[in-house]
Amino acid sequence: MKTIRIFIALFLLGSGMANAQSDTLAKNDTIWRTGGLFSSAFNQVSLTNWAAGGQNAIALNNLVSLFAKYKKGKIAWDNNLDMGYGILKQGDEKVRKNDDRLEFNSKLGIDAYKAKVYYTLLFNFRSQFAPGYNYPRNDTTRYISKFAAPAFALLALGIDYKPVDYFSVFLSPATARLIIVNDDSLSKAGAYGVDPGDKVRSEIGAYLNTRFQKDILKDVNFMTKLDLFSNYKDSPQNIDVNWEILLSVKVNRFIAMSLGTQLIYDDNTAITIFKDQNGIKVPELNVDGTQRTGPRTQFRQVFGIGLTYKVEGFTVR
Repeated sequence: MKTIRIFIALFLLGSGMANAQSDTLAKNDTIWRTGGLFSSAFNQVSLTNWAAGGQNAIALNNLVSLFAKYKKGKIAWDNNLDMGYGILKQGDEKVRKNDDRLEFNSKLGIDAYKAKVYYTLLFNFRSQFAPGYNYPRNDTTRYISKFAAPAFALLALGIDYKPVDYFSVFLSPATARLIIVNDDSLSKAGAYGVDPGDKVRSEIGAYLNTRFQKDILKDVNFMTKLDLFSNYKDSPQNIDVNWEILLSVKVNRFIAMSLGTQLIYDDNTAITIFKDQNGIKVPELNVDGTQRTGPRTQFRQVFGIGLTYKVEGFTVR
């Protein structure tokens, strides 16, 4: 409850700062810029009497990235929505998801120094759309994640440094984060760091967010963003990391190639530890016979080529 109250206090403080400034600004300074990117990549393999062996496979990956940016006098408000979902069917196996992301990011800032340094209130929400299963164990009857289980909500008040349009660094010593597990079975198991039976874990800490996105060559766009969070209340030296990279190469107006990676380390997320036994991965066991779990570095890599459509959106003054 203490963290939730801090959430509300930070939000009201940021809103009050924004309203106090906006009342003194001229109407003709207002500007909205919107746009986005829609991408869909399809891959299919079909084999008939193929002597070398193999399996039929179908894969489809979709990506939507939208933005809406507002600027009025000293007020800057940046909003980003990123969504990704992919499915894979291999051989006789059931359809599985191989990508599932939902993230909303909003930054409300007041110019503090020459439109390069902003007093900023930041909100971030991350989750996924569909249930996830522990596929390496071939268990598709019991999910290990679903929408809002887990979900991560973060509210931070700090300083945003934006020397150029394509690069920013946000630092907050006052950040409230909620880890949400809105599912009875996962909550009872104490998944994702919540206490068994609870559906919310609250944390107070320091937060760093950096973002870089620019066309580094003609028709080549590079984006990277890094999130670091340290929990003051529990093992502050164990920093949570979320690092994403996306390289996009435009082939023509509608065709593009992309290579994306994501690295996550979350000290609250317990992952089953496997060992190799005669070429087969099996779970390691504790002395009492239970499966051994612990925080581990998570890594995801996606490569695709397919249809891409860029939306320039609209500008309002």
